Amino acid sequence: MSMKSVSFSFHLLLLLLLVMHGDGSGTEEMADDLISKGNSVLRLHSMDHDRQTEDDGTTVQSRVDPLSHMDHMDLSVMVFFTLKDLKVGNSLPIYFRKKDSSKSPRFLPRQEADSIAFSLKELPNLLRLFSFSRDSPQAKAMEATLRECESQAIKGETKFCATSLESMLEFASSIFGSNTRFKTLATEHLTKSSTLFQNYTVLITPEEIPAPMMVACHTVPYPYAVLYCHSQVTENRVFKVSLDGENGDKVTAVAVCHKDTTQWNRNHVSFRVLGIEPGTPGVCHFFPANNFVLVPDP
Repeated sequence: MSMKSVSFSFHLLLLLLLVMHGDGSGTEEMADDLISKGNSVLRLHSMDHDRQTEDDGTTVQSRVDPLSHMDHMDLSVMVFFTLKDLKVGNSLPIYFRKKDSSKSPRFLPRQEADSIAFSLKELPNLLRLFSFSRDSPQAKAMEATLRECESQAIKGETKFCATSLESMLEFASSIFGSNTRFKTLATEHLTKSSTLFQNYTVLITPEEIPAPMMVACHTVPYPYAVLYCHSQVTENRVFKVSLDGENGDKVTAVAVCHKDTTQWNRNHVSFRVLGIEPGTPGVCHFFPANNFVLVPDP
């Protein structure tokens, strides 16, 4: 089976989300127009996963392995902080993942995406479809993504794995309400740099974005683009934070702080990174560029 790859600009996706309104009417037309632009979107990974996987499906390091020293920790988990850390002049060690957009999976047109089974029980057939051997890194990454997408949501959470732009927009509308306009927030790198991990200083008082509800979306490893989107009824706070890196990098970063973490897995990596007890409130994290947050637009 041949599949036509679809690419698009992430910034065009943001534009689409900014003009999106109502019950999703017109999303297919808008997405078709977006797709026709012919640009590419970066591949990113969900922070909610216990394993970090590269685009080729290889695993960097398990995030649930026992960690006794920070020196032995995978630097890519260095995105967490607490609300009290969000002060002007404070220095935070942060890892911002940067990917080559030319190597990123593409979204499929909705009709094509809907015609392909997205189910763990269909994994053997899917591996044949994409010509991956059962023991390949790609097969393991696909299995992990399907398991995560089919796993039970935690209490108070609604989640959805979107295999097309239209289905992602419809999920957001189902959360916010059919008559609610919403906007997107994403981290912006204002300078070009290959540095992934460094200390960043908070330059000005962070701007808090009103977010009575929010939907967070992350890409997950798969042969074509899939978005893992989720929303929680617990209280969250959303910020835009101006950061200045040690090497001069300028970043306007999106950060989310979770006031209730009692339903999180006790082995969640954030508790070990921050050295706090499981269930401690006020756990925050930065979003890498091209993961994004949707919030109602008043």
